[in-house]
Amino acid sequence: MDMTCTRRRLIENAARASLLAPMTLAAPLKAQAPQNKLAIPGLFPGRVIAVEDRRSLSGGRYNAEFIRGMMRKGMQELTGLDWAESWKLFVQKGERVGIKVNPVGQPHCISAPPVLHEIIDGLKAAGIRAQDIVVYDRYRRQFHRAGFHQWLPEGVRKSAAVEDYDDIQLDIQGYDRDHYVELPLTLPGYANDERARRSHAALFITKEVDKLINLCVLKDHQSAGVTLALKNLSHGLVNNVSRSHSSKSLNACNTFIPAVVQMPVIRNKAVLHILDGVKGVYHGGPGARPEFVWEHYTMYFATDPVALDHVGWRKIDEKRVAVGKKVLVEDTPDKFSTFVHRQPEHVEIAGALGLGVWPWEKITYRHIQLG
Repeated sequence: MDMTCTRRRLIENAARASLLAPMTLAAPLKAQAPQNKLAIPGLFPGRVIAVEDRRSLSGGRYNAEFIRGMMRKGMQELTGLDWAESWKLFVQKGERVGIKVNPVGQPHCISAPPVLHEIIDGLKAAGIRAQDIVVYDRYRRQFHRAGFHQWLPEGVRKSAAVEDYDDIQLDIQGYDRDHYVELPLTLPGYANDERARRSHAALFITKEVDKLINLCVLKDHQSAGVTLALKNLSHGLVNNVSRSHSSKSLNACNTFIPAVVQMPVIRNKAVLHILDGVKGVYHGGPGARPEFVWEHYTMYFATDPVALDHVGWRKIDEKRVAVGKKVLVEDTPDKFSTFVHRQPEHVEIAGALGLGVWPWEKITYRHIQLG
């Protein structure tokens, strides 16, 4: 894969210029640079642990016993500590901890129950009470349609920002008016509406939780190129996201995603990223058509979402090449993936903004085979 092609470099440079110049935050946030040691890119910049176990799927279904082993091995290798002590690095007794799940791609490829249960178990092992664990997605209806509410152990709470998808999303009920990112980017026809230039953080992340565990899924995306750790945060924690990819040609994910993740209230609270790659989607995402879902049998662990997404991007490209498709940056539209140009370069731009380690030679990547 040629990561230095001239066309892509021109796009990245233009995106960086647009991102660095116009972005503004609400006045109360301007002085709040990330301060705590857990803030993105976290305790282990550049470190990504992959744990593969081909027994993790049986007949297309997750095998909880082997998922448990993968989770424990992954956390141990990431931190150098045992299960409970690993979680204690990220959370403390008395804190309220959120878990951001991903329902998009249902029913074929979403955050899976056994993985969610292991994260909850890890939080409990660190002393977090069940009632202080909150499982969240932005749209309540999608959350329930995916079945997440049925998987929650007794006492664990659920949360959402709003009831369902709204294309314009100017109503900020469910969002915090004091925490927003402003960009000169709107849906057509709303250029003079101040609300349309802002994306407000959900009250969930600003008021309801102290820490966030990001449970993302290994998938490609028609506009963003990939939807992994960074996009699970950017498009799951704020409103007014349609402006980032409102048509096949109006696509600004490379600007929007890093700008949102850079918000202090998100950057400070998202302390751990677990990428479920037991199943993956290599084409036509973020929805999951069965013909583009593949069994990858691998979980990924990181505190650095940029390094993690760089690894995930490579894995998707490897699968695409293996089935005879072009890598993401060279792909052209078809009936399943219709955007004029995908923008996985949001990952590299996020690295340029200090949200993690982008250069491959600086990433410490370790792959562990269990079975």
